[in-house]
Amino acid sequence: MSHADVSKSRHEHGSGTGVAHERDCDGIAVDAERHDDHEHGHACSNGHAHCCEGVNDQKLEPGHNYGHDHSDSHAHEYAAGDSCCAPAAGDSCCAPTTVTFGTLAAPTPEGANDQKLGHGHEHGHDHGDSHAYEHAAGDSCCVPAAGDSCCAPAAVSLGAIAAPIAVGNAVRTQIRILQMDCPTEEALIRKKLTGMPAVTAMEFNLMQRVLTVVHKPEALTPVLEAVRSLGFTPELAAADGQPAKVPEPEHKPWWPLALAGVIAIGSEAASWLGQPSWFVAALALLAVVGSGLTTYKKGWIAARNGNLNINALMSIAVTGALLLGQWPEAAMVMVLFTIAELIEAKSLDRARNAIQGLMRLAPEKATVRQTDGSWAEVEANSVTLGAVVRVKPGERIGLDGEITSGRSTINQAPITGESLPIEKAEGDAVFAGTVNESGSFEYKVTAAANNTTLARIIHAVEEAQGSKAPTQRFVDQFARIYTPIVFVVALAVAIVPPLIFSGSWFDWIYKALVLLVIACPCALVISTPVSIVSGLAAAARRGILVKGGTYLEQGRKLKWLALDKTGTITHGKPVQTEFELRVTDIDAARVRSLAAGLSSRSDHPVSMAIARAAESDNVTQYLVEEFEAIPGRGVRGVVDGKSYSLGNHRLVEELGRCSAELEERLDALERQGKTVVMLIDDIRVLALFAVADTVKDSSREAISELHKLGVRTAMLTGDNPHTAQAIAKQVGIDQAEGNQLPEDKLRAVERLSANSAMVGMVGDGINDAPALARADIGFAMGAMGTDTAIETADVALMDDDLRKIPAFIRLSKATHSILVQNITLALGIKAVFLALTLAGFGTMWMAVFADVGASLLVVGNGLRLLRK
Repeated sequence: MSHADVSKSRHEHGSGTGVAHERDCDGIAVDAERHDDHEHGHACSNGHAHCCEGVNDQKLEPGHNYGHDHSDSHAHEYAAGDSCCAPAAGDSCCAPTTVTFGTLAAPTPEGANDQKLGHGHEHGHDHGDSHAYEHAAGDSCCVPAAGDSCCAPAAVSLGAIAAPIAVGNAVRTQIRILQMDCPTEEALIRKKLTGMPAVTAMEFNLMQRVLTVVHKPEALTPVLEAVRSLGFTPELAAADGQPAKVPEPEHKPWWPLALAGVIAIGSEAASWLGQPSWFVAALALLAVVGSGLTTYKKGWIAARNGNLNINALMSIAVTGALLLGQWPEAAMVMVLFTIAELIEAKSLDRARNAIQGLMRLAPEKATVRQTDGSWAEVEANSVTLGAVVRVKPGERIGLDGEITSGRSTINQAPITGESLPIEKAEGDAVFAGTVNESGSFEYKVTAAANNTTLARIIHAVEEAQGSKAPTQRFVDQFARIYTPIVFVVALAVAIVPPLIFSGSWFDWIYKALVLLVIACPCALVISTPVSIVSGLAAAARRGILVKGGTYLEQGRKLKWLALDKTGTITHGKPVQTEFELRVTDIDAARVRSLAAGLSSRSDHPVSMAIARAAESDNVTQYLVEEFEAIPGRGVRGVVDGKSYSLGNHRLVEELGRCSAELEERLDALERQGKTVVMLIDDIRVLALFAVADTVKDSSREAISELHKLGVRTAMLTGDNPHTAQAIAKQVGIDQAEGNQLPEDKLRAVERLSANSAMVGMVGDGINDAPALARADIGFAMGAMGTDTAIETADVALMDDDLRKIPAFIRLSKATHSILVQNITLALGIKAVFLALTLAGFGTMWMAVFADVGASLLVVGNGLRLLRK
């Protein structure tokens, strides 16, 4: 395996066969050899991968199992610390949020950039235990603290994190920080670790609450200590890969926050009724302590580290209101802030749990045949490869496998997004999470519970959540300057008017305190990841696996879509329609036997059609030696010491076997939309075989929908030009080019990309790699059960329905629309309340609603994508 350094090149392409190309990952390109045999216009057995930004990315090689079992829960309770939107938990009520996530993997001694794993190994992790952690500090941004906190939001499901790996002379470590799920925590941690010389890079996945740090090997302990000093609790894997077991978290009662709210209302009522000020103040102080003690603690940690987050700003504002004698308002603001944060926490949890809902589709137990022939129900994650599992009507399938006896109809909606049942019989593949609707059958397990297609989908989407989309990167950069600017404005509002214009100190300081409350950019920053994650989850439910927010945003900009023909537009299962013997000294039976022997060794649809026809006619297959695939042309081999080739028109021309009469015959068949291959010996063409494929009904509909969305289409096929034109005419494709080798397809995509047009390419995830790598978005068709397609494509369609691409584009447009709405809402609401405050109409009540209300609005708006 070789690792070549590249300087920020956008793409890397190759014209040879058997090479996988990956897009630039900050200067690292990784080439992985593949050895697949293809023929007839699908020359290159190449794969490609696009590097997601940052250090969260994983590059996986085919032939390995990298799954993680996400079905087990690990509960964590946490209390104080720093957070952007976290509710105060001081003496407040309710139970803490329970967070479940996959086990942290143990460190590995070797590694490479982007977690590239070697051949022949299984890297799954089985996490069968439930673990609980209680943390004394560090509440999350939008999750209630657990100190004496309130309410019991829904459980949060988080995915497994990758094992630490070596990156040159450094180590890349992923650290779970349950209290980190808002940009405020990110800013606090980033500032703390940036000052450490041993830390060279950081990446934050707030939705999964994972910090990835690239550091010197000896610096892990100082890094963890730095995180702890901020009031957070970092978590790493134990040496054996399993977290330590600790007691279950204790659920806190809800009544303390409710009582604080009642007391705050009492303070307000006492003020209205003209009760003594000491009584009003006492009630207000009780309410503030009961609901905001943890906010003060987190605010102090933030201020001590030079970070003005929402907790620090809220602490300053409430304290200022108390000093100004605004007792009821200070109490009510703190209580409302805490309650609103709990509501926001539940909304965010829904976004986090959206994709994890798929994992719960796979049952925890399976009925497995024992060595004595009896059947027993066992844990699915303990079932070994090759075990035989029985499934009854109505049951969900627990593991991937291949049917060995019986038949049934199966609903594959969890994988493909299509609820139409599929007939399955002996030899057919079945997948975990799908539903057996009618018959009973037995199947042999082909993938462990932590490496099923469903588990890989979950893992891929979790990785995608960690990559920041362009809009999110812009918003994050904007947020870094927004809060300091508003803080300076608030300071100026408090000082300048009284000093220069003889304004009332009381009035202007109060206005400044109101500005402090609305200074946090939480609503703005949280609007993008919630929308992106909801869009990724909505796509996954439809059987569309999007590998990052970048592609979800780019989809709406597609102007051209290049498509392969076989298996994409057509069914990919052609049948032999003609056989013509071209010589008289060899009988037809021998010629068909020779062709059957060669075609049976290839997995190209045309060859498979010839092999099926021979099998149905009981034609004997000759033993082929020295078999070799000829990229883009066909195959060759040796039978009884003599060399034979089975190939297309291009191969016949290159071998000099063409004649005017043969050209005329080929032209006639190709104009009928048929594909012709010929059997050739050392001197002549022995016979020709014509096969024809049928167009999918869904292809016509998909092309029509793409045109309505403003996307033009081009078909790039290794088939002959006449067949390409005939198929293109049937489905309404704008352009069609035949006789395309991989390098030809690459050049075609480059031409379509002229004038900065956004181009997508649809292939099978392995073939057509140069064109897929050059395209702005690479689509892999029929990725269900295909490791490589899931890992390498930018967008993997879990079945062969081309209509999923228009659906993806519509979802991309909807996501962009909601992103724009959310940014407008967040900034608009802040701007309105800022103007109201400076005009003298703003109050702290209004400021709380401006901050938390805007956050709730953008989260709720982003969650609408889950219904798309």
